Amino acid sequence: MSSYSNLLKTRGVARIIAAQLTARFPFGMLSLAFLLHIERVHDSYGAAGLVLAALSIGQAIAGPLTSRLMGVWGMRQVITITMVICAIAISAIALLPLEIPAAMGVALVAGLTMPPIQPAVRTIYPKMVNSKQLTPLFSLDASAQEIIWVVGPVITTFVSTQVGTVWGILLAVVFLVGGGTWFIASPELGRVRIPRSRRKLGAVLAKPPVLLATIVGFLLVAACAAIEAGVVATFGHDGLEAGIVLAIFAVGSLVGGLSLGHVPIGPWALARRMLIVFVGTALAAASLNIWWLSVTLFVAGIGIAPALAVMFSIVSASVRFSDTAEAYGWVGTGQLIGAAVGSAFAGFLIDSQGASGAFYVAAALGLLGFLVPLIGKRWHPDLRGKDASPIPDTEPIQTVSGL
Repeated sequence: MSSYSNLLKTRGVARIIAAQLTARFPFGMLSLAFLLHIERVHDSYGAAGLVLAALSIGQAIAGPLTSRLMGVWGMRQVITITMVICAIAISAIALLPLEIPAAMGVALVAGLTMPPIQPAVRTIYPKMVNSKQLTPLFSLDASAQEIIWVVGPVITTFVSTQVGTVWGILLAVVFLVGGGTWFIASPELGRVRIPRSRRKLGAVLAKPPVLLATIVGFLLVAACAAIEAGVVATFGHDGLEAGIVLAIFAVGSLVGGLSLGHVPIGPWALARRMLIVFVGTALAAASLNIWWLSVTLFVAGIGIAPALAVMFSIVSASVRFSDTAEAYGWVGTGQLIGAAVGSAFAGFLIDSQGASGAFYVAAALGLLGFLVPLIGKRWHPDLRGKDASPIPDTEPIQTVSGL
């Protein structure tokens, strides 16, 4: 913990973490807020899953594009424009009487314009700390973001059930605009300039570690999305039980991230962490009792933040600085497609088989999330004792001198 304390004392680190967490707080609110709102309005979890899928697909398409644009227009300009359009689209879903196709279209626009806060901040981090502090910073960031998933579901459930689902969505808009403005005002966005990438869009996926992180991130978030839908379907939307269980799930991730943040990242690191997620998720499928789900999902959560930290580190260490934003954009795209797939499949299985169907989907995705890094071990960099900073864009020039 002393190393984390020293990190937070580094100039600007605590502020930039707080600002980006506030700006990204809607990520812990919108899925559940949309799920509760659409299900209440249209009386169908399947319909809610389709709207969530549209939102996630929009984010998935935009991820690498808006991330790459930050190297052309600058971080502040891109984040400001996307934030304004996104806030309008999300508000429309809450305030307008939209049928499912229209709601899906607006959700798609919201996803396409979701501000690229995550790629921006993870591109900034290597410029704020020394190389030895970078992997712990990624771990701290992955752990701290669980505050979003601890507090977000509880706040959303409380506001949506006690005040109204419209206000649950509008509260997310408040965090989006307030946090986004705070982040945009951070001086680091002016100090760090992302170089314009000289490579074609998508070329960074040819880096095996980037592709590995993208695929595993897809499976991990898909499993989490299925769990979220399953928990809501199990306990309904008339009380706080769903929010509490999801908060316990996130607390497990927070504990795991802080506990495992300094474990050296070897070639088996991602597989081991995903094994924890799979075991907890598979056990959760055995019973829908609130105490059983709380314990098993806490166990599953222990692997989530450490797995994300490994993904961030292996991506950072494998690409040039000019490609980091796009690389994180693709990783985010994989995760968002996962959210779409997990929500949609879970929603339809809930409608046909009940809440248990969502947990079966989550267990299957968790198993795949373990097998992929196990089979793809050769793609996983061994960072034990090595620098996780991005590769510099300038290289020494070879010269031949005569005697």
